[in-house]
Amino acid sequence: MTSTAESILREAREQPEGAVITARGMLHLGSRAAVDQALSRLVRSGHLMRIARGAYVVPVKSRFGARAPSANRVIEALTATGGESIAAHGAAAANALGLTSQVPVQQRFVTSGRGKRLSLGAQTLEIRHVPHWQMALEGRPAGDAIRAVAWLGERHARQAFAKLRKTLPEAEWQALASARPLLPTWMAKAVSEAGTHG
Repeated sequence: MTSTAESILREAREQPEGAVITARGMLHLGSRAAVDQALSRLVRSGHLMRIARGAYVVPVKSRFGARAPSANRVIEALTATGGESIAAHGAAAANALGLTSQVPVQQRFVTSGRGKRLSLGAQTLEIRHVPHWQMALEGRPAGDAIRAVAWLGERHARQAFAKLRKTLPEAEWQALASARPLLPTWMAKAVSEAGTHG
């Protein structure tokens, strides 16, 4: 192994599980060409996994062999380093909030940034671009409610918000109500109606 590859691997292994390694983040260890070559060599030797174009992770060693890091760890790392918000897809949010019993088969996420597909071993992770309003109140149950109802659609909005009015903590409902100016008209109207009947 070249010294550039050894240096990259040493630094990559010091990162927490799921940390995303990029060539740009390793340019302090060599020229772009040397770093690119070293990353390719590390993938071929199984020391790194390529999860997307220009993005790599260190496989997690277990007694069953090497596996990809957990999807949630990779998403956390992308959020921390990419500067863009990434959240659970509306289908997962709707299930978590009790608005549907349908369990999503595939783990999907949404982002205000560019959509991408990540390969984590046998699992493909889809991160889909959505309009900025769907990322409002990200990281809060109120934000999950927005994405859940966006996924359910306008036809189910009134019924969904009526249920959420009873199940969301008061502070979350108030946050949701205050986000109405950011939401499409149909959704803002459904929030208002649920508030007056709650």
